[in-house]
Amino acid sequence: MVTLNLVLLQAAPGGGGMVQLLLMGGIIVVFWLFMIRPQAKKAKEQKTFVENMQKGDRVVTIAGIHGTINKINEDNTIQLEVSPGSYLKIEKSSISMEWSVALNKVAVEKK
Repeated sequence: MVTLNLVLLQAAPGGGGMVQLLLMGGIIVVFWLFMIRPQAKKAKEQKTFVENMQKGDRVVTIAGIHGTINKINEDNTIQLEVSPGSYLKIEKSSISMEWSVALNKVAVEKK
């Protein structure tokens, strides 16, 4: 019934402008709620995760490389120990929060 009223209002001369404006506003609000807001929240969580990394944390890179943080440098890089005595220098931003958290949950469950 509401849809029919909207169609009739849009068809009426001079009465459809306000309805179109409200409809467009509703679309923008829905787009913001379901697309922009979750992405911003996820980016904020990733930034917090990267800032709170410490030496000894077990992490997984975006490329799937598993390792332990050996050293955190000032230039936004970390030294990652992938096997005893084998180190990689990588960017902090290349650490996957989702995979690292999952890795640590599995390690805790095995104990």
